[in-house]
Amino acid sequence: MPFFDLPQSQLDSYRSSAVAPADFDSFWAETLEHSRAKPLEAVFEPVDTGLKLFDVADVTFSGFGGDKVRGWYIRPAGVAPRGTVVKFIGYGGGRGLPQEHLLWPATGRAVLVMDTRGQGSSWSRGDTPDPAGSFPAHPGFMTRGINDPRDYYYRRVYTDGVRAVEAALGRAETDPAKLAVVGGSQGGGISIAVAGLEPRVKAAMPDVPFLCDFPRAVGLTTRDPYGEIVRFLATHREKAAAAYHTINYFDGVHFSARSKAAALFSVALMDDVCPPSTVYGAYNAWAGPKTIESYTFNNHEGGGTWQERRQVAWLDETLP
Repeated sequence: MPFFDLPQSQLDSYRSSAVAPADFDSFWAETLEHSRAKPLEAVFEPVDTGLKLFDVADVTFSGFGGDKVRGWYIRPAGVAPRGTVVKFIGYGGGRGLPQEHLLWPATGRAVLVMDTRGQGSSWSRGDTPDPAGSFPAHPGFMTRGINDPRDYYYRRVYTDGVRAVEAALGRAETDPAKLAVVGGSQGGGISIAVAGLEPRVKAAMPDVPFLCDFPRAVGLTTRDPYGEIVRFLATHREKAAAAYHTINYFDGVHFSARSKAAALFSVALMDDVCPPSTVYGAYNAWAGPKTIESYTFNNHEGGGTWQERRQVAWLDETLP
């Protein structure tokens, strides 16, 4: 894949053209208030996975509208965790199996892995349905409810993410001063949104994040998932204004501007799924202390395990 986006010298100063809707903050305050009116009802059911060095619990909590969301909670066995990480999953994946999420418990931290509603039937299994309906949509998740911000799929997902943080904070062993969020691609986009909505998040690690800088992303890359929106609008030509109005409430650029947490981003300069300028659009808008790792010759895989190693070291420095 050749370099197709802005050069590094322009990326460093790039600013997104996205402007938050005037009612952005009230929209999200009302959204969270509506869901918080339902009891969280977080249940952590211990399960025997054969992982002797870790305690594992099957998690259920109430997400958007009281809908039940699943997850895993994994911590070092027999000792208090030295911090907690809430992890969000990439597009199409679900919570999978506990042995897929042992990095953070291996560092002495607990991890709460949130299942993504309606997903988890492509590369990693999920167990959480999305009971909400939608107007006709393109296959995938990007255009579900795109006619109205109140119906949009990611309104439910981002709210689930905030409630997952609340479930983690409800644990007696959770140190609220040492709570972080992490995720790659879609999970990175969710982590940005949650850090912007929940001020108790102290650190965020968005890895090659998706769902950022929609005005530039849609049409710049020919690959999915942004391509779902393009193909939807190629059929529903009259809905472009409504669609752009909707997705503007879910742009990572706006959540970045509202987060005071410390952040470690990553970007890949040959990434044609989440173009580097869209990542920098969110990164350059971030209101808290921040740093970014750039992988010059990588596509959407980004830094892979190299970035995980960087995340471990950075979090040890940031939330020791």
